Amino acid sequence: MSPSAFQRNILAWFDQHGRKDLPWQKDRTPYRVWLSETMLQQTQVATVIPYFNAFIAKFPDIESLANAPVDEVLHLWSGLGYYARARNLHKTAQLVTERGSFPDNLDEIVDLPGIGLSTAGAILSIAFNKSHPILDGNVKRVLTRFRAVDGWPGNSAVNKKLWEISARLTPAERVADYTQAMMDLGATVCTRSKPACEACPLSADCLARLAGNSSVYPTPKPAKILPVKQLILLVLSNADKQILLEKRPPAGIWGGLWSLPEFDNVEAARDWCFSRNIHIAGERMLATRRHTFSHYHLDYTPLLIQTDNPINFVMEANQTVWYKTGQINKLGLAAPVKRLLQQSHTEIK
Repeated sequence: MSPSAFQRNILAWFDQHGRKDLPWQKDRTPYRVWLSETMLQQTQVATVIPYFNAFIAKFPDIESLANAPVDEVLHLWSGLGYYARARNLHKTAQLVTERGSFPDNLDEIVDLPGIGLSTAGAILSIAFNKSHPILDGNVKRVLTRFRAVDGWPGNSAVNKKLWEISARLTPAERVADYTQAMMDLGATVCTRSKPACEACPLSADCLARLAGNSSVYPTPKPAKILPVKQLILLVLSNADKQILLEKRPPAGIWGGLWSLPEFDNVEAARDWCFSRNIHIAGERMLATRRHTFSHYHLDYTPLLIQTDNPINFVMEANQTVWYKTGQINKLGLAAPVKRLLQQSHTEIK
C-alpha cells in the first residue's frame, strides 16, 4: 500500500468512524490541544475527559493556568498520576505566557518542559495544521502491526524505524484529521488485545493480520521484576482531629504534593514524635497497602498516632500544616494518600 493509499483509507475511515466530539476538539486552540495531549500521555480518553473539563472550567486559557498557584494545579491533577506532567504543564504555561503566544515550530515546542516529539507533532498537526508525524502508544501499535516491525518499540533502533515509517505516511493535507484518525484507530480498532481487524481500513495490507499473528505486535518490553519498597506513613492527628501533612520536594515521586511523613520503620516514626515533644496518646497500625509505580512497588503501612499536645509546630515555613480530613479535597494529594485519609477519617477519634 502506497503512502497516498494509506492516507486515503485512514481519512475515509475517520470520516465515517472517527471521534469528533471530544471536549478538546471543540473551540480548538493550541492551549486546549496541548492540555489534552499532556493529559492523554499514558492515560485513556475516558479517564481524561472529566479532568480536562475540570481544568478548562478552572483555567479557561493558558494565562489563567500560568497565574494559578501550583497547589491548585496539582489538586486538579490528583488521581491522574505521573505528577511531573502537572508541574511541567504549569511551568510551560508560565513560559508561553511570558513570550506572548504558543510556539508553532518543532524546535521551540520541544524545548518547553514536558513536551516530547510525539506531543509536539500532535500540537503542530492538530492545532496549527502543520504536517508533523506522531508516535504515541496507539500509533506505534498500528504501525508495528501494519509493517510487522519486530522488536520492542522502546529500543532506539526500533523507535527510529517507526518514526521513519510515521513520517513517510503522514500527509501534507488534512493532517489534523489524519493525526486524530491514527490515534483513534489504535484506541478503538487496533487495540492491545483482540483487535477488530475486520473493521480496520488497513486490514487488506496489514502484514501482521496476513500472517495471522497480530497479537505478537508490538513486541512486549523485556520482562522485569519490579523491586518492592516498604515504608511507614504517619497519620498523626491532634485533639482537633486534624492531620499533619508535609509538602514533598518539587522533584521526584509525588513531587510538590502534600503527603504524610514517611519512615523506614515504626521506631523511627516514634523517635520523630519524641524529638518534637509530641506526646503519643494512642497508636494503631492499619493494614499494609500496595501502590505500584512504573519502576517499583510501594508497600506502605499507615501508623495512626493521636497526640493531645496543644501544639502547632512547623518544621519548615509553608512545608507542614495541620488539616482536617474533611477538607483534603482542597489540597493536591497523591491518590493513595487521599484514599488513605478518606478511609481513616472514621478511625480518627
